[in-house]
Formats: sequence, structure tokens, C-alpha cells
Amino acid sequence: MNLGCNHAVNQSIQVTAGGGELFTYVYNADDSQYESPRPYFHPMRTLTGDLISVYRPWDHLWHKGMSWSLPHFGHDNFWGGPTYTKENGYKPLGNNGSQDHDRVDALDVSDDEVRFAHHLSWHTEGGKHVVDETRTITTRLADDGWVLVYETAMTNVSGDNIQIGSPTTAGRPNAGYGGLFWRGPRAFTNGTILAPQGKGRDELRGQRAPWMGFTARQDETDTASTIIIADAGDNVRHPPEWFVRSEDFAAVCPAPFFSEELPFPVGDTLRLRYAVLIADGLSDDNRATGLAAQATKALAAT
Repeated sequence: MNLGCNHAVNQSIQVTAGGGELFTYVYNADDSQYESPRPYFHPMRTLTGDLISVYRPWDHLWHKGMSWSLPHFGHDNFWGGPTYTKENGYKPLGNNGSQDHDRVDALDVSDDEVRFAHHLSWHTEGGKHVVDETRTITTRLADDGWVLVYETAMTNVSGDNIQIGSPTTAGRPNAGYGGLFWRGPRAFTNGTILAPQGKGRDELRGQRAPWMGFTARQDETDTASTIIIADAGDNVRHPPEWFVRSEDFAAVCPAPFFSEELPFPVGDTLRLRYAVLIADGLSDDNRATGLAAQATKALAAT
């Protein structure tokens, strides 16, 4: 099975395997300002075509498949929707920034790898330029499924020192989301969260681990799917705390800003890498460990 790529110039890429879609990456988003326009992956599919992502769910319209989302970037929100404060809870604050595509730096396609790199400028809702980012996405087939390696290098060009946090660092207990955030389809609600310490549900939220994931059954097809996200060993605060959900909706997010703000000094570059492995079928603890090893191997090869 060979990889391929379709490019809608200045908008998106679609990566395929054997002619079937693996994912579409919309790198030049045109969403409303309230939803913090930013690149996102949707749809995301297994090798057999099962959908494993959701776009603009009614309960959180700013959730977009899988995306790099930071709700508490200093006083600005690069997540979308309302911002949490201890005094007022969740309220719109007119602080929804955007991650704006500037240029494509690379699009390299071979039978066994697709590599896409682009440059972005982050702007506050008021238009201030605060971050220059280089983002690279590399896709390969794995022993079981396929794997995407996500790399970001963010440079603080705001002129100010910034604290990167989460609703938890702002005062809301156990809500430390922020970072590479995946949300699954409605059918995955009450599915199983996967972790090195053993499978479970929402009780795994906030725990530290080098990887976590999710496995659940699909509607209509009576099939099942698994996603694993692995954190690179050289990432800040590795192994991170994780924001995971199952009981209200399916979500997995390695969150280095979960319970403690991360200082982002002016002029510094923050580099983070993740591997996302997508496989068909349900996974128990043993299979999840094997899939995580494949994801970690992909990080070492990139």
C-alpha cells in the first residue's frame, strides 16, 4: 500500500493510502474569530476508512478534529470559545486569537512518507503578532495502521514574557487541557481510555504517562478503532499530565501546561513533538502497549 497526497493550494492537504483518505489537514482555516481560527485535522480515518474525529460538535463548536490549541496563552485564548477565570467562570472575553498560515515550506511525497511543513504567525484578536511557528507533519504507514508525527517550533515574538497555562492553572480543578487535542466521534462516548498504567475512564485524567490513547466501537459498521498519542522524551515536562475524557465525549490531550504554567520568555523557542498512531480494532492493555511502541519508534525515526 502506497501513500499519496492531494493538495488544495493555500488551503489543505489530503493524505491517502492505497487511494483511501487517511486525513485532511486544513492548514489555512477560515473559521469565525470566536472559534480561534487555527489549522486542524479532519476527517481522520483508519486504514479501512472508519472515521475517528469530529468537527464542530454542538456542545463545543471550537473543537476541530485534532488541533494545536492553547486556551490560556497569557491573557489570550488560542483554543476558541469562552475563557475560564476563577472570578467569573467561562465567559467570552474578546480574546480569541488566530494561528495564521503564512507559507508552505515543504511538501515531499513518496510511496512510504508524506512530509508537510509550513510557517504560521499567531495574532491576538486585536491583531498583535505574538508567535512565529514552524510546523512539520510527517505521515508513514506503521506495522499496525498509520502514524503521524507532529512537530512544532514556536518562537515568542510578542515582546513580552508569556505564561502558558490551562483552566486548571486559572483555578478550575482537573481541567488542564491545552496542547495537541483530539476529539473523537459521538459513538466513542463511554469508550475506553488507554494508558501504561492500565485502561480506564475519566479517573485517568491528570495522571502522568509517556503515552495515552482511546479505543471504542463505531456506529453503523460494528467495527472498532484505536488512537494512541505518544509524547517525545525530549519534550518539556515529559512525561506530561494528560487531559482525557470518556464519559461526556472522547478526548485525548498531552498537556504539559495542565497544572503548572510554563514560562515562555520573549525570544525563546518552544519545541514539542508527538506521534499519533491510528489503528483498526479494539485494543486491550497488551495491544495498546505494542501500538505505543510503534508510535515511539516513529518519533525516533523523525
